[in-house]
Amino acid sequence: QVQLVESGGGLVQAGGSLRLSCAVSGRTVGGLAVGWFRQAPGKDREAVAGISPSGHFTHGAAVTISRDNAKNMVYLQMDSLKPEDTAVYYCAAGAVIAASPEKYDYWGQGTQVTVSS
Repeated sequence: QVQLVESGGGLVQAGGSLRLSCAVSGRTVGGLAVGWFRQAPGKDREAVAGISPSGHFTHGAAVTISRDNAKNMVYLQMDSLKPEDTAVYYCAAGAVIAASPEKYDYWGQGTQVTVSS
């Protein structure tokens, strides 16, 4: 069973930076598609970034996704944060990289990111 645990969320001032971590167990991150999604209250879950053996994507100019195979971790670096970035951020894993949440089979519990102005 693949398990995902997010960490690194918190309160940050607008314009600041935050790095979220996704700890993966049960499967090597080098063989998985791992995506970051966010969901604000009343809004749909939307893709932020994804990484897989076949490629990667990011939505937004100040977002970087990376992985550390030795630690079996995936990271999401967010810079120049804005209040509209406030959301619960989730990492997800599946067989194929995609921007659609339904393509991912495993989900973490999420970590709250709050950006104050």
